[in-house]
Amino acid sequence: MSEALVVLPTYNEAENLAQIVGAILAASARVDILVVDDNSPDGTGTLADALALDEPRVQVLHREKKEGLGRAYLAGFRWALAHPYRFILEMDADFSHDPTHLPDLLAAAEHADLVLGSRYVAGGGIENWGLGRRLISRGGSLYARAVLGVGIRDLTGGFKCFRRETLERLDLDSVRSEGYSFQIELTYRALNLGLRVVEVPIVFVDRRVGKSKMSRQIFAEAALMVLRLRLDRRKFRSAK
Repeated sequence: MSEALVVLPTYNEAENLAQIVGAILAASARVDILVVDDNSPDGTGTLADALALDEPRVQVLHREKKEGLGRAYLAGFRWALAHPYRFILEMDADFSHDPTHLPDLLAAAEHADLVLGSRYVAGGGIENWGLGRRLISRGGSLYARAVLGVGIRDLTGGFKCFRRETLERLDLDSVRSEGYSFQIELTYRALNLGLRVVEVPIVFVDRRVGKSKMSRQIFAEAALMVLRLRLDRRKFRSAK
């Protein structure tokens, strides 16, 4: 068993899965992979099982149905905490998060409680997005920063590395977000606990194949959840 686990949620990622698993394993000898599949109709779960048979560093967690990205990550985090991993990472399965950044996140996690792969710090960036999507992403982060009163520049990103102790303190059973706002909520909870959160630069690249799962409904739900998180900030601090 390696010292770090990459939690990789999938839903209809059969076209990407073998390639992303190979790229992650090649990027760092320090990581195992947990594929968390939400009963993908395109056979992603079956493919994941086949990869796990050939590679001892790959495990698969099958879920009965699609319940949102946040629920999939929470299931993966609980699985990770039932095993002796020091670091737990999250990333997308569609190559929008470049596995070559994994060593940077792990190195930073030696001295931080939560490491964020950030598009909006020096050295970070976005490739292959149109102007509209760039404005939505940047606007979402600015909105969350303003409402929550925090200095983190990329609150909505999903490429992260948690120390084990951080996840153990976040009270995962009380996390309410299921979609886009899930990333904001976990980072905000960590900040309110006084944990050290740092950003390292990454370059985010639009997915290679398939369609983005982002929608207007998901974005609207996230905007509302940010307001709820602001109202709940005292509750998060009481968990210290």
